Amino acid sequence: MKTRKEIKKLGRASLKKHYAIFVAACLIASFIGAEFSGSLGFSKAQTTEQAVSQVESDVTGEESQIKTDMGGVTWTDVMITIAENGTEAGREMTAETEAEEIQASETGNPVFGRTRGVLSGVVNQFTSGSIIVTLVASAAQITGSENLGILLLIVLGALIAFGFWFFVTNVFRVVTRRVFLEGMIYDNVTPQRFTFLLRVKKLCRASWIMFVKYVYYTLWCLTIAGIIVKRYSYFLVPYIVAENPSMTARQAITLSRKMMNGHKWECFKFEFTFIGWQMLGYITLGLFNVLYTNPYKTASFTRYYAEMRALAKEKGIEGSELLNDRYLYEKADREVIAAGYADVIKVMEEPAGEIKRLTGWRGFLANNFGVIIMRRQQDREYERQQADYVRIHDMIDDVQGLAYPVRFYPIGEGSRRMLVQSLNYMRHYTVWSLMAIFLTMSFVGWMWEVSLHLISDGVFVNRGALHGPWLPIYGTGSILMLTVLYRFRRNPVLEFVSTVVLCGFLEYMTSWVMEIVNDGTKWWDYSGYFLNLNGRICAEGLLVFGVGGLAIVYMIAPIIDELLSRLSEKKVGAVCAVLMIAFAADAAYSHFYPNTGEGITDYGQTEVQETDSQQSVTVN
Repeated sequence: MKTRKEIKKLGRASLKKHYAIFVAACLIASFIGAEFSGSLGFSKAQTTEQAVSQVESDVTGEESQIKTDMGGVTWTDVMITIAENGTEAGREMTAETEAEEIQASETGNPVFGRTRGVLSGVVNQFTSGSIIVTLVASAAQITGSENLGILLLIVLGALIAFGFWFFVTNVFRVVTRRVFLEGMIYDNVTPQRFTFLLRVKKLCRASWIMFVKYVYYTLWCLTIAGIIVKRYSYFLVPYIVAENPSMTARQAITLSRKMMNGHKWECFKFEFTFIGWQMLGYITLGLFNVLYTNPYKTASFTRYYAEMRALAKEKGIEGSELLNDRYLYEKADREVIAAGYADVIKVMEEPAGEIKRLTGWRGFLANNFGVIIMRRQQDREYERQQADYVRIHDMIDDVQGLAYPVRFYPIGEGSRRMLVQSLNYMRHYTVWSLMAIFLTMSFVGWMWEVSLHLISDGVFVNRGALHGPWLPIYGTGSILMLTVLYRFRRNPVLEFVSTVVLCGFLEYMTSWVMEIVNDGTKWWDYSGYFLNLNGRICAEGLLVFGVGGLAIVYMIAPIIDELLSRLSEKKVGAVCAVLMIAFAADAAYSHFYPNTGEGITDYGQTEVQETDSQQSVTVN
């Protein structure tokens, strides 16, 4: 078995190789309270009064109260008021608080509007505590008593808190250990590994094992000796479960106890060697622990577990045969990789020279914007290559030995994004396909806004400046996502951010230009929405655009193009041409006689007469 010095050296090597994801794993664990909870002191600048209050809270075991920014009303205050004076008193209390907050927002920065929109409503309900009134009233209807309703609410809150602890906080140590285990010998550990337990469908089993371990240790803490002894007896349980979460709780706990037999004092001394690093953490209010000590210590103990595992197998300890994930500790032979990843290797080895790439202006459009004039056989073959790449590109690192080979995991991970794999989102779109997508999304956008207005006000309103059933801003945004953002498609996070920025710019400029051209007439106004900019764009709408953009790029547009590819290109072109002529005629007519009227451009009246049922003024 390696010495402590050698193990720590290996731990530092792992940390150096995977610094970002190791620090992220430990930081998440700190935030959710799984471990390292004392490392976030640097983020809690407290006054003396706050510190004393926190100490009192720690002593009494009471949870800190959630306060609003106006008047210091707490959710607990709201519940006490309801219990003593009834639901109406609580409703009046929260309504007064909400009115004060809305008034403050109107006299303050207009960006933080609080009078309209779903996001504003959510913010208002949480900060004023009116959500508590709503929940208590709903519970009272079920139980027939407001006090029982409050009790039911407390019980439900406790159950939700326990569920979060059981399925997230309690088991996150296992997730963290899996990330560190894969980082021992592999160069690439992606954020996807945080979903490891979900992919192997063992989250409930792992949560149960860790819960049983927690209960056992809690009971042993009733004895003085058990506090220290059992801490090290159960020390390896998270590592064991990270390697094989299909074990039973008894098997995992018993195996940890047997593996640590005769090594508890050794483990204690090893842990004590980090005391100097932790002292630096205390001096920096936990910042040094977050940036170095926590991931360094975890990486070192991950190496320690690997040594203990090898020793257990060497001694033939009962249960050690369940530790059967060999490729956490050694890389697969080329022959094994070739057998398990034959389809991936075939795509990787396919000569790129066999497919002649487009050149000139055609190549410029295809390679930078994903646009082709007509789909020829050469284009179809190239897209087949791209589809194969999309299907297997996540596993290329596995083949090259850079990442853990998920196909060889003893349990077997679930299929990877089968819906995405079945559609090639890196495809090139023809001019006819882009026209069809433009018209389709313009119609879908029109249906979306008409439906919102119909639901919120109960009135059918032909939304938009045009007279036909289309809102071109939705179609234009979709086309820009597929063309201007073509190079970002391989990265969904970057695609989402770019979509929000692009749609925000498009919506703002469209609003501005339409107001100038039409003498200040507005077709939408987000004034009063939380996080709005001059009433032209708001955070609520941009988030919807961002999520919708991902759906368009990765699902809707590929499906439309796939369906169109099965039809005659001449027929598709003819239909698109007729519809585009009709759209152009509508646009020309609407330039001189735009669609205006109640629910479309009468925002001045709407703001004056606005009621609670009218706060969901449609988003464009």
